[in-house]
Amino acid sequence: MSEARSYRYYEFVMAAFVTVLICSNLIGPAKIVQVDSWPAFGAGIIFFPISYVFGDVLTEVYGYARARRVIWAGFGGLAFASIMASVVVALPPAPFWKNQDAYEIAFGTTWRIALASMFAYFCGEFANSYVLAKMKILTAGRWLWTRTIGSTIVGEAVDSALFYPLAFYNSGLMPNEVLPAIMLAQFVGKVGVEVVFTPVTYKVVGFLKRAEQEDYYDRNTDFSPFRLKV
Repeated sequence: MSEARSYRYYEFVMAAFVTVLICSNLIGPAKIVQVDSWPAFGAGIIFFPISYVFGDVLTEVYGYARARRVIWAGFGGLAFASIMASVVVALPPAPFWKNQDAYEIAFGTTWRIALASMFAYFCGEFANSYVLAKMKILTAGRWLWTRTIGSTIVGEAVDSALFYPLAFYNSGLMPNEVLPAIMLAQFVGKVGVEVVFTPVTYKVVGFLKRAEQEDYYDRNTDFSPFRLKV
């Protein structure tokens, strides 16, 4: 793949991916939701799976190497947002400002949780992109749904298996015995979002392939996650 090749929509997809990722980690975790008799869940489940949809679109259309650059951009944005949230929370509030406690609850994520989230995101997204790229070759580009859902199953499994133990095991924030059930519920919910979004994924992928005149196959790609070169 050549660096000289330019695309009309690649940067927009990147911006959307990073925006959804930061929203899922800053807005979502602060609120626990319960609808009717459904089990309680973190609001981030609404946002985070959409980043996997964008990851699938990027790898399917532009290839693993360009998706890798976007994953690193998301990691950088997530790290910056976490650092700035900690800085702002730590700044002394004005005497007349009475909302410090609420602000700390919303944005005062501990570094253990923040680091666990970034590490799990990094591993999960790269697993997702790698599996989709390999499945595209194995399926000769057919049956898009098998690789979008299949790669998400792998990526979300990696993410959930890493995040919850690293963030909460022996943390005192939740009993250790409930972690497996929470991990399973979050995994099922996130994969379910990917399934629901499958018709949208098909339309977006089809539009981008036509508009960009690109349908990349990673036959000779270096799959190391620690590169930025395309």
